[in-house]
Amino acid sequence: MKLYFDVSSCSLSPHIALREAGLDYELEWVDLNTLTTASGVDFNQINPKGYVPVLELDDGQFLTEGVPMVQYIADLAPEANLIPPVGSIERYRVAEWLTFTSSELHRGFTPLFSADLPDSVREKTLNRLHGHFDCLEKHLKQNAYLLGADFTVADAYCFTILNWENFVDVDLSPWPSIQAYVARVKARPKVQEAMAAEKQNFEERV
Repeated sequence: MKLYFDVSSCSLSPHIALREAGLDYELEWVDLNTLTTASGVDFNQINPKGYVPVLELDDGQFLTEGVPMVQYIADLAPEANLIPPVGSIERYRVAEWLTFTSSELHRGFTPLFSADLPDSVREKTLNRLHGHFDCLEKHLKQNAYLLGADFTVADAYCFTILNWENFVDVDLSPWPSIQAYVARVKARPKVQEAMAAEKQNFEERV
């Protein structure tokens, strides 16, 4: 398999999942400004949507959305316990948190990356995010991870988005349980490995 990524993007989520699952894969940086891969391939031929992550499967197919991608990765390595069994209520809880992260956190953070975002829009965007942080803070006061004691692919995704606080000047200090959660996930060895590998891969090609 091959994961097409960009540094500090949402592609960190499936990258963490791949590391936690112990699967073999290649890593290839994509210049999203030119839509060209590190090996010189036109990225539009890989993903016409024009964004990462993309997971190239061993049979040549491509997965192009992060939420199904991390579930696919988890199912390839059931022994890693990154997602509960099909049909269990816990499986749907993971899907619930993946959806929340995608529709509320990911979508909520995205406008903040715009350099010309009007102050009034930024304020409204932050207010919506703060409401979601309140919900997440309440849950994490009682749980080490989103599903309780066990790390799942939902945590890989949620951490990836919350970590964007470092890039868009979002202050998480009013939510100490979220801060502790981000630190807890970031301290995981496989998360550290994924972040270091992305930085190294990027620096070797620019």
